[in-house]
Amino acid sequence: MSYGEVFKILKDKNVNIWLDYTKHEFVQKLANDSLHENCFLNYLKQDYLFLIQFSKAWSLAILKSDNLEEMKIAASTVNELINFEMGLHISLCEKYGISKLDLENTEEKNENIAYTRYVLELGYSGDFLDLLSALAPCVLGYGEIGLNLQNSNPKISMYKKWIETYSSSEYQSVCLNVGKLIDKSFKLRLGENYTNTYKWNKASLIFKKATSLEVDFWNMALK
Repeated sequence: MSYGEVFKILKDKNVNIWLDYTKHEFVQKLANDSLHENCFLNYLKQDYLFLIQFSKAWSLAILKSDNLEEMKIAASTVNELINFEMGLHISLCEKYGISKLDLENTEEKNENIAYTRYVLELGYSGDFLDLLSALAPCVLGYGEIGLNLQNSNPKISMYKKWIETYSSSEYQSVCLNVGKLIDKSFKLRLGENYTNTYKWNKASLIFKKATSLEVDFWNMALK
């Protein structure tokens, strides 16, 4: 599955850190059913808090947009995060005795704070391309991971449900729309030769940093 031209170039330029993220030990253990439940529950609780901040960052993308089409895709992504992904976390945790109140009262770990505040700061101080470069690794990375794991069949139902969610046609549709948004936004602002601009180098560095923070998030979940 291709999520667009710009994303592919960014990913290829930062291939080592991208593979560290999408082929992480946490992901492999998820697929082969060797991940401890405590690690997964730890991840779900932290990711619930992450998604709250990530939704705010996508809301800032609406503000930074230059046209209605960009606003619609950003708004649609916020809706998916709040009503789709976060709902998954709540339902999975409830099966293991973790209530919505428990999720909301979870202490936010440093790795979580570092990642979400990095993205939010770019949303406040940067422009639309800065923000998209920081948001892309999470949305599109999870789509790629979901597709990579779709044929695995873990016995623990919450692992299987997680994989089915991110490999689903609904989530893949979100990724395709975000990929198109990124392509159009870069070309609109930087032209067809966007990779030859100063701004492109900055976007690549932001993408790399956000991806490395994803790796730190997985590391945190395994502790």
